[in-house]
Amino acid sequence: MNKDATVTLDSAKDIVNKFCQERNWDQFHTPKELAIGIATEAGELLQHFRFKTDEQSRTILETKKGTAIKEELVDVLYFVLRFSQLYNVDLVDELEKKIEKNAIKYPVEKSKNSNKKYDED
Repeated sequence: MNKDATVTLDSAKDIVNKFCQERNWDQFHTPKELAIGIATEAGELLQHFRFKTDEQSRTILETKKGTAIKEELVDVLYFVLRFSQLYNVDLVDELEKKIEKNAIKYPVEKSKNSNKKYDED
């Protein structure tokens, strides 16, 4: 069963919150520390792909390193959920706002099949 299809973001935040409450970690989870956690874990995720070709990076999840990569990805998610849970960030609302802004910066007719940044010709 694909839990992503049935578990809400609020439920995922609750899972993280319960884990942290049991350990009394609120005192350590300032916005700065959580942002550092996101960046640190994202760097650890990226490390698995260093010096890999595009093809190798596409197939690495099928290797024994796949488990470690998934764990790093979830570590990033953990910090994102914790940050949003503690500091009342509605992730879906913010995502929708950001997508609206990006739709203006990256209209389909200019951006389709292009990896250029919005301000590049």
